[in-house]
Amino acid sequence: MADRNAVVLLSGGLDSAVALAICRADGFTPYALTVDYGQRNRHEIEAARLVAQTMQVARHIVLPVDLTLWGGSALTADEDVPTGRSTDAMGSDIPVTYVPARNTIMLSVAMAWAEVLNTGDVFIGAHTLDYSGYPDCRPEYFRAFEKMANLATRIGVEESTRFRIHAPLLDMSKTEIVRQGADLEVPMALTSSCYQPVEGLVACGECDACILRKRAFEEAGIADPTEYAEQ
Repeated sequence: MADRNAVVLLSGGLDSAVALAICRADGFTPYALTVDYGQRNRHEIEAARLVAQTMQVARHIVLPVDLTLWGGSALTADEDVPTGRSTDAMGSDIPVTYVPARNTIMLSVAMAWAEVLNTGDVFIGAHTLDYSGYPDCRPEYFRAFEKMANLATRIGVEESTRFRIHAPLLDMSKTEIVRQGADLEVPMALTSSCYQPVEGLVACGECDACILRKRAFEEAGIADPTEYAEQ
């Protein structure tokens, strides 16, 4: 797999940064794609830029796709982000932070860029564990998208290259992801996970993403570099 190109969906969060590191460790040349969909955490975009620069990707594109035009999520509309929830509550249903078809939109544009790069390899930092509750983070979803990609593209139809969706974190817990990030020397301090940061790098400390992140670092026995607002 040496010297093969791959597109990596880089949100600016911890998971996508670790997926990027795994992509590189697997011998791929990473091209990072950040989708600016109007997410509430605007610092996430800048975090992606910093991670891409620090990890020296071949190219980094920030693509605007404004999903706030129709909303439908607490991340793209004026809705309250849940705070202070238990992990049991997080796993009880699909959360309001679910963005309709977000992974499908992101994977579609990543697929388009991959085809231009003459590669079928696309990396995404999704994982099914730790109470995510998102329907587009399931293994069967990625298998279905992969099949569609090979039916919908020139390189897939000609069979010169086959599309493959790499989701290396899919079966990892958040704690395992933190450990993997440490092992691969991911600049985790540059990543931003909070759904509603107070300002810049200061995370709220109370949303689902912050709660899971704090617990993961604690369980991994690794110092959490995140600055949280005073509780």
